[in-house]
Amino acid sequence: MLLFARISAVAALMLGAVVASLAPASAAGVTATFAKQTWASGYTATVTIKNETSAPISSWKVEFDYPASTSVGAYWDSLLTKSGNHNTFANREYNGSVAPGASVTFGFNASGTAEPAGCTVNGAACAGGGTSPTSTTTTTTTTTTTTTTTTTGPPPTGSLPRKVLVGYLHASFANGSGYIRMRDVPDEWDVINLSFAEPTSATSGELRFSQCPVAECPNVEPEAEFIAGIRAQQSKGKKVLISIGGQNGQVRLETAAARDAFVRSASAIIDKYGLNGLDVDFEGHSLSLNPGDTDFRNPTTPVIVNLISALRSLKSRYGANFVLTMAPETFFVQVGYQFYGGTGTGDSRTGAYLPVIEAMRNDLTLLHVQDYNSGPVMGLDNQYHNMGGADFHVAMTDMLLAGFPVRGDTSKVFAPLRQEQVAIGLPAAMHAGNGFTSVADVQIALDCLTKGTRCGTYKPKGVYPNLRGLMTWSINWDKFNNYEFSKAHRAYLPR
Repeated sequence: MLLFARISAVAALMLGAVVASLAPASAAGVTATFAKQTWASGYTATVTIKNETSAPISSWKVEFDYPASTSVGAYWDSLLTKSGNHNTFANREYNGSVAPGASVTFGFNASGTAEPAGCTVNGAACAGGGTSPTSTTTTTTTTTTTTTTTTTGPPPTGSLPRKVLVGYLHASFANGSGYIRMRDVPDEWDVINLSFAEPTSATSGELRFSQCPVAECPNVEPEAEFIAGIRAQQSKGKKVLISIGGQNGQVRLETAAARDAFVRSASAIIDKYGLNGLDVDFEGHSLSLNPGDTDFRNPTTPVIVNLISALRSLKSRYGANFVLTMAPETFFVQVGYQFYGGTGTGDSRTGAYLPVIEAMRNDLTLLHVQDYNSGPVMGLDNQYHNMGGADFHVAMTDMLLAGFPVRGDTSKVFAPLRQEQVAIGLPAAMHAGNGFTSVADVQIALDCLTKGTRCGTYKPKGVYPNLRGLMTWSINWDKFNNYEFSKAHRAYLPR
């Protein structure tokens, strides 16, 4: 389904407004600097601790003060303790050791616009010159270097409307549908998934992207304008996510190192662009189940276990307002009613999303299965249903909202998701994917599911008035099709 630009380099701001000189200016030491990305009422800070000595350090502690007008909110890759307006950040178990010449980072969100004052790292000035907590100050100078990229709009917080339209935005490619500048995404959309972050290799876990090249997207905006466009959308209440994977972005987290790289690089993207969350669009061979891994509630396959661990880390890092969505294909979810892993099909990918959804169900904002590019799928009526008509969407959505026994085993039931967690995934135009469904048929499916009216041959197990909405591939293809999808369905699904 690709991504956006890169934030222009946010210039470094020396963390300590007051720098104590413990040695000549050329002396080596441990330093702490930070870069900040601001919004109207606060900023996100990334702090870099660098060991400029000739010996390794095994731990670090950064301390500074804020006035009463500014406070630390969410933070990551550190442990925070507060005493009044004094903030102390200490290393976690995995990032305390810093070799000579190396550096580590942590970050936090600040509510308020004041800058840190009286910064120390391991007891010495953040500007460097010493590492010992017991060193004494001989002279005091003030160093303040402030060069920041200022943007408008809120940090990634807030909730979704009652009914949503979710669209993928081609931000690093055009795909024949044309490029849309971030600021020009129409107001009909509530969630904008920037497509895609892709790994440097299938098993590295290290995510990368680049803005659409000018040769493919002549109207691509400059990076700073792209970022300003994100903030403008967020100021209107839109959620902007980074989508990972897609058709070409195979992501297999086979090792703990790949898992950690995934968390680190995904966090860097989210922090850099001030995004609201993450969309998991793993396709192809990203997820599969090892032989013997037969219980979706207790997975053992490394690529599954490591993905769950990574998503939990990201959720923990960003807190309750972190938006987490998933866009699996039917093969990875609903086909699990008949088959799971290689059992019965010989394809180890069958139903492989189910353990991820199950593990994250309490933190999952939206699941929008791709009801397209799909073969026939058996519904809860034990009949096969084909994509492209209302019945297919009713049957596939009913499975998520009524639950189903995995591989027919009544002792292993995938429980119903909450209605507000589910949206229906559709192509926006004939050219966008196999399984295009007319506006009329989509709305018939919505009436059947949310009102119990106009149902066809498939009768859902319940009525689901709080079904959250629709997802489409893509905003670009919707424009190509004269915005038929967004205009018609926004009118049918008022917020």
